[in-house]
Amino acid sequence: MNFESLMLRSLFVATLLACGLAFVAMFHPLPQGAQLASTTGSALLSAAPVACALPADGVVCPLQPAG
Repeated sequence: MNFESLMLRSLFVATLLACGLAFVAMFHPLPQGAQLASTTGSALLSAAPVACALPADGVVCPLQPAG
């Protein structure tokens, strides 16, 4: 087996391993101490910004009324 095919095969195995670990992490529940976000929606709403951080352009942020 030449060097290129050995490198290609090892890259394929590493990619499969990374995808497999990501797939397992999606379905494996996190321990209680590792969950950073709270389960209630009120904590998310209290952390939301009051005003848009971007300039008022009418597309992303609403235009401010004149006057």
